[in-house]
Amino acid sequence: MTGSASIKTSSAAASRAGLTALALAILLASLGVSISTTALPVLAVEFSAPMYRVQWVVLTYLLSLTATVVIGGRLGDLFGKRTIFLAGLALFVAASGLSALAPSLGALIAARALQGVGGAILMALPMAIARETVSPQLMGTAMGVLGTMSAIGTALGPSLAGILIDWSGWRLAFVVLALAGLSALAFAAVAVPADRKSEPVSLAHVDMPGAVVLALTLVAFALAMTGGERGFAAAHLVLLVLALSGCVVFVLVERTRPAPLVQLAALREAALATGLAANLIVATVMMSTLVVGPFFLTLGLGLDAIQAGLVLSVGPAASALSGIPAGRITDRLGTARVVRIGLLQIFAGLACLAVVPQIYGVAGYVLSLLLLTPGFQLFLAANNTELMLIARQDQRGMVSGLLGLSRNLGFMTGASLMAAVFATALGSRQIVDAGADTVAHAFSVTFLVAAAIVAGTLIGVVLAPRRRDRRTAQECFTKRNRAR
Repeated sequence: MTGSASIKTSSAAASRAGLTALALAILLASLGVSISTTALPVLAVEFSAPMYRVQWVVLTYLLSLTATVVIGGRLGDLFGKRTIFLAGLALFVAASGLSALAPSLGALIAARALQGVGGAILMALPMAIARETVSPQLMGTAMGVLGTMSAIGTALGPSLAGILIDWSGWRLAFVVLALAGLSALAFAAVAVPADRKSEPVSLAHVDMPGAVVLALTLVAFALAMTGGERGFAAAHLVLLVLALSGCVVFVLVERTRPAPLVQLAALREAALATGLAANLIVATVMMSTLVVGPFFLTLGLGLDAIQAGLVLSVGPAASALSGIPAGRITDRLGTARVVRIGLLQIFAGLACLAVVPQIYGVAGYVLSLLLLTPGFQLFLAANNTELMLIARQDQRGMVSGLLGLSRNLGFMTGASLMAAVFATALGSRQIVDAGADTVAHAFSVTFLVAAAIVAGTLIGVVLAPRRRDRRTAQECFTKRNRAR
């Protein structure tokens, strides 16, 4: 009995160490997005460049990450998730070092593109690796931990960058990223268990045509969603048409490949298709708090920039604090039930944002965020857990990459779509000429539309064909063992 207990304790400790390494990787990838935003004004001055050019330091990372996240996940399925994960960490470290040493803005943007590829792997594979190293009974908790670290990275980046830049300039921010990544790489090399033995594969198994078409399609879509001056609306429409055409070409290419990048047959499974669609839609509406919220806080409620920033930080803080509890609730109640609870809470939070701040001002806004963001974490933990539990062993990297892709596409779509809803609700007036009442009305309309979208998603989830996992993780695990 003592020996058995010792083995179980050792196994649990190894699982926790592995999960810690994965969580650190998620944190680094999130910091890669947020830590550079604070540096943009400093970079504009140092390189004597206009803001529209400097912003590519951020956009290039996001574009690169989005375009390669599915590819990174699929490479993990083919060549071993641990192997590709460690390679992604190494690439992230190297690219961070190159960013710190960049002699020009162009060199910095190129280094950020490489860093985005590494970040894509760090976003894509942790969930897939967690599925193989964490017991199914604790998968919800693992997803909650990863979600928490993502939120912490997003929230921590701007303030950390501000401190580092004030201390020693913008290069120090990338030096810290490189050193933190190097430490995470050394720890992960020890903590993440070896890949399961599988049939050897070669580079010939990599679907390069599919990868190229998908990357170009996603870049076109991302550029179409970035917005811009009204004079460039036609160019953005052309990019959107190219992206849609790329989707058609991608499907045709994947049908002919012996080892496709995305196994289209898997997407016909109701559980996976519903989960990915819901993930994209929820990310789209959640983006409204970031793109519309600041206008309401400053122009509708009259807050200054510092006050608005403090209010907006409530969302990421609540998200970070609620991630692990959301995972534990998922383990206890089961994924299907918690997905519905999360969507219902998101709906309630969005509806409250549309009404309550009009009555109670800043206090109403904060209370609505405290309802909304924990609901978002409940949905993420349960939806991610469900999809990873039902994914086959040889598809987990792909599914994890698709989850990351759907979330990123949702954020990009939301940045454009929800801003368009807000602008339409303003009418013909420019935002600077609109009064507080007009801004408040447009804000309410935007969040009522967002709430309606989530309500439709909830109905779709309820009416969708029953998923294979309608039990708790423990019951699902027991059922599979009996089947074997």
